[in-house]
Amino acid sequence: MMDFFGRRRRGGLLKPLLSLLLVCASFLMLHRLAERHAALCGPECASFKKGPVRSGWWVSDSSEDPERASNRTPAFWDAQVLNCSEDASVRKKEWFASLDQRFHQFVLHRHCRYFPMIINHPEKCADGEVHLLMVIKSVIEQHDRREAVRRTWGREQTRDGRKIRTLFLLGTPTTGKDTKNLQKLLEYEDRIYKDILQWDFMDTFFNLTLKEVNFLKWFDIFCPTVQFVFKGDDDVFVNTPNLLQLIRFRVEEHKEAQLFVGDTISKAIPIRNRQSKYYIPKELYDQPYPPYVGGGGFLMSSRLARRLLVVSEKLELYPIDDVFLGMCLQRLDVTPEMHPGFRTFGISRHKTSRMNREPCFYRHLIVVHRLSPQELLDMWGSVHHQQLACAQRAAV
Repeated sequence: MMDFFGRRRRGGLLKPLLSLLLVCASFLMLHRLAERHAALCGPECASFKKGPVRSGWWVSDSSEDPERASNRTPAFWDAQVLNCSEDASVRKKEWFASLDQRFHQFVLHRHCRYFPMIINHPEKCADGEVHLLMVIKSVIEQHDRREAVRRTWGREQTRDGRKIRTLFLLGTPTTGKDTKNLQKLLEYEDRIYKDILQWDFMDTFFNLTLKEVNFLKWFDIFCPTVQFVFKGDDDVFVNTPNLLQLIRFRVEEHKEAQLFVGDTISKAIPIRNRQSKYYIPKELYDQPYPPYVGGGGFLMSSRLARRLLVVSEKLELYPIDDVFLGMCLQRLDVTPEMHPGFRTFGISRHKTSRMNREPCFYRHLIVVHRLSPQELLDMWGSVHHQQLACAQRAAV
């Protein structure tokens, strides 16, 4: 018995020790990244010593852009207090008693829409010259994915005179994680790159829709002159030149105003399998879904993004973010455009297929989902290697 308690005591010390080692290793990795980043960008990196840009409720210029979709939106982030209690009236509704318990907190707090910002970068679009804003959904622990994106398709640059800027959307760590240390690591990461937006809601699957609506509001406030937005996950491959080419084609065709293009899913219905990540009970939604695009990656015009903000405020939040955007598009009478270059289920749905690892396919596509950080780095290097020879245009 004493031996048993002795093992428990030693085991109890092991967990915090491992946590401390993990934090130290992460700090060391980020410090090395900072040194490498400083070596690449030169004197401009001196600004990293100033610390992270926190949510200071920055106020923009008083002049309104004529394209602003919402006259009600203030020129600063006004959700400063986290004060959202449950809607007790929902408990009294007949359908609530039979609703799957995993959805209770969602429906009780569905009216909670906008949250305070922990990290903000109102200056990201301030110069008025951003052509394309790359917006990536991420979670606090996935710094290796964010680093891979920054080193590949998410690298901030000016290409053919068109400025590209990058932002990552995050919430706070889920319950039970080392919240304090993770937050410090994230703030240090943001000191280096200045490309993180973080809101004070927990990063869960059901809260992905909160990232959509909070970003739409943020974009309407702080990016009045940006022309296009790409939104995607942190585990996709994006062929940036092909994405810019698609934008150029739509502009030349005068089809950019209502642009919303990706891997469109039509005639889908809610999944009733309780084991599925995407399970939706009948009490919550009991009709076919409108057409929507896979959330792995899609492109939209800024004008449509501002219209989406307005209509989103008239709809109840839905726990699947890409379906929710489809509902908003339906209200606007806009059908998302299907494009074969967006492969949000991979090039081939058979994971072992050689097609999923063939650089010549990636060279002619726009978005491919899903790759690990190392796979992304390797594929990016292969696709852009000068000696890559593809016999003919690859068709998939």
